[in-house]
Amino acid sequence: MQATWNGTVIAASDDIVTVEGNAYFPPGALVEGCFRPSSHRSHCGWKGEAHYYDVVVDGQVNANAAWFYPEPKSAAAEISGRVAFWKGVQVSA
Repeated sequence: MQATWNGTVIAASDDIVTVEGNAYFPPGALVEGCFRPSSHRSHCGWKGEAHYYDVVVDGQVNANAAWFYPEPKSAAAEISGRVAFWKGVQVSA
């Protein structure tokens, strides 16, 4: 699978974990230079605290368009550190 935004592939991997319809990519699948840490956080009752990345392509920023759970609750252990996308990022096979 691959994730694209603004016409650029920002992540690609065959090692995908799908949870609640979201494809979670391993950290090594992320294209270097397309992500910067965000201070944004959110909370999921069964997964825990999500952290975010801004997606950056050709100087354009898609704020908080990628998220991950650095320390998920045990029910979501399979997605620990994996990254999922939204806000216009296209994920396809």
